[in-house]
Amino acid sequence: MKTILLIEDDIVLRENTAELLELSNYKVLTAPNGSVGVGVAKKSLPDIIVCDIMMPELDGYGVLEALSKHQETKNIPFIYLSAKTEQQDVRKGMNLGADDYLTKPYNETDLISAIESRLAKASILKESNNASNPSDTENNELRTLNDLKNFLDDNGETVHYSEGDSIYKEGDHSNTIYLISSGIVKCHKLDEKGKELITALYKEDDLFGYTSFIQNIPYQESATAIKNSTLVSVSKVVLKEVLIKNHEVAIELMELLTDNLFNVKNQLLQMAYGSVNQKTAQTIIKFSERLNRKPGDAIRISRSDLASVAGIATETLIRTMTLFKKQGLIEIEGRNIKILDLERLKEIY
Repeated sequence: MKTILLIEDDIVLRENTAELLELSNYKVLTAPNGSVGVGVAKKSLPDIIVCDIMMPELDGYGVLEALSKHQETKNIPFIYLSAKTEQQDVRKGMNLGADDYLTKPYNETDLISAIESRLAKASILKESNNASNPSDTENNELRTLNDLKNFLDDNGETVHYSEGDSIYKEGDHSNTIYLISSGIVKCHKLDEKGKELITALYKEDDLFGYTSFIQNIPYQESATAIKNSTLVSVSKVVLKEVLIKNHEVAIELMELLTDNLFNVKNQLLQMAYGSVNQKTAQTIIKFSERLNRKPGDAIRISRSDLASVAGIATETLIRTMTLFKKQGLIEIEGRNIKILDLERLKEIY
């Protein structure tokens, strides 16, 4: 039985989460604040730590920083659990060495999945390290996907694109990988009738542009900036050398690719079987999430891009959005869309 240390100052949330984890066959240790949590971690050496950020005495950042200074605790998988969702907060936590970041409110599936994933990764890396020479491990300077992003920031070429600019087109040589410093990028394809299908949306801190790291195959889709964007580009050859030398980062990237494939599959299933209302609702929610907006903040996006992701005609999307507006689900002002009732929007089928 694996041991989880849960550090959370909200007593109700702490007790409910602990009970959930115990029912999932984990041994759970709890701490009401960061200071107590650090002491419990050093004494008990749990298999994984789930920690809130905003806490009295010592916040979650302080907990991770304190544990990273001790040999016995610095490699314990660490998951942040917080209502803080701004990109700089996420990046700060990941820069300190956190393995994952879940935002409140979370559901049981997401929490258990994150814990299982990080425990499995820790087990794989432990076996890999045991099988390698100590000197090899010491030379692996990049250990997480966030380390890789920092490497790209430091060593890549910064490129600026205006709204509507093409970054690459389907069929171009796939020589470059991109990290978004700011802005939004869509990847898209044209079907046999010339209709555009958006296959993915990428925002600040996302990687895109990877096809094959081994074969010299062209891009399988086009990429376009849908708002003014700043990207960091790096040669695929350079990235391949980094992945060969840093196995832990390669595993992280494999997880990212798997997640992307899962999301594309879900999008295709929704396009195939979802109702027009559901497709429209889910697409508005998706854009809101990808644009890193809170539910009450307006998003600015073209109707054609929305329709492309939803897989419906633009005219159909506009009629459905008008219906949502009359129902009080969204507010529309020109190209701006504001979600007024997120829960009802999620329940549309």
